Order: sequence, then structure tokens, then C-alpha cells
Amino acid sequence: MNRENIILIGMPGSGKSTCGVLAAKALLKNFFDTDLLLQNLESLRLQDIINQKGIDYFETAEEAAILSLEIQGTVIATGGSVIYSEPAMKRLKALGRIIYLHLSYDAMCERINNITTRGIVLKNGETLLDMYNERLPLYEKYADCTIDCDGMTVEETVEAIVAKAENNT
Repeated sequence: MNRENIILIGMPGSGKSTCGVLAAKALLKNFFDTDLLLQNLESLRLQDIINQKGIDYFETAEEAAILSLEIQGTVIATGGSVIYSEPAMKRLKALGRIIYLHLSYDAMCERINNITTRGIVLKNGETLLDMYNERLPLYEKYADCTIDCDGMTVEETVEAIVAKAENNT
């Protein structure tokens, strides 16, 4: 089995979890979702962590969860805010290849309809557009390769992830 990890980063709604689990099956890899790890460690849903403990706590807990990872041969879906932590991103880079699932702002807005419950890290007074503009250069900075997911179906995105993973491009 190929021991390389494939790490998916991107905006909320880009398909990291949905497409990640399907890509893992196609690549004969395990699947791991860092949002689920964080929820399990905290015994709270992501949005509840943010609401009850605050964004700073959430980001610190997310970083600690990423730094604890010791896995191989896995497709890893990350939380959209993971790119705020340089130590977490360095750990992910050391663990494998980072594929950025890029979405335009409009496509992201079309895909996310549960903004108040899905655990999106928005700082006080920050809009989705503010978050998008702040994160975009960070995703680009850490990506080993990028897939433009605008207008793509889940199946097309999965095919693109598998192609990138298999071709090392």
C-alpha cells in the first residue's frame, strides 16, 4: 500500500470531507477528518466549541489535534481554518502532499447553506467575504497542487484528487 498521505485543504464547502472519503476508497487509503478528531477530543460539535469556548480556544485545540497526528496511507480532510496555524501546516506538510480544493467566493456561498451550525471560524464582525480574502493566500501558500472545483460535481472532484495523488502532479 502507498504510505503517502494526501491532505485536503480549502474553503468551507470545497468538498474536503465529502470528496476525501470517496477519494480514499478509490486510492485504497484510509480516510481521516480532523474536524471529527477535534469534536471527539472536545466532546462538542465544532460550532459549540466556537460558541462556548471562543475562537482562540478553537484554533489552539485544532492546532494541537493536527500536531498529534501520526498516520500514513491516509486521505486527510482538514478544517478550513487549519491554515491559520503555521505549526499545524508544517506538520501536515511533513505528513504528506497538500492538495488545495479551490472554490471561487460565489461557488463557496452557493455550497454552504448552514453557516450558523457548521463551525466556520468567523472573527468578530468578519463576513464570509472577509474570511475568504484572508484565507485565499494562505491556502495558496501551503498547497503542493491545486484543483479548481468551481462547477465540478463530487465525482469530478474525486477524479481530480485521485489523478493528482496518483500522478504526483
